[in-house]
Amino acid sequence: MTRDIAEVPAVEVIVTVAVNLMSAAAVKLGLTEDGDQHKDLDEARKLVHALAGLLDASATEISSFHAAPLRDGLKSLQLAFREASAVPDEVGQGPGEKYTGPVYG
Repeated sequence: MTRDIAEVPAVEVIVTVAVNLMSAAAVKLGLTEDGDQHKDLDEARKLVHALAGLLDASATEISSFHAAPLRDGLKSLQLAFREASAVPDEVGQGPGEKYTGPVYG
């Protein structure tokens, strides 16, 4: 059954978009069963950066109940990106670190 978008709370929309960005980034980082088949670090960088921007912009709009696991997932993706990169970005220059600050592994 499809719900009318007017009935969906904003927090649910934000969390759903964030989870979709996380899932897409994981695929592009090669973290799925297919591994390297879909790995594309350029695409992963864009998705992780977009996720960080969304979480930064919505931080005051969603509760810590929703935000905490999303931030944890984001950090995991940022660390996975750093590990997957042949030439890792300088600390503070990785995807989304503009919004989250430096991520250390």
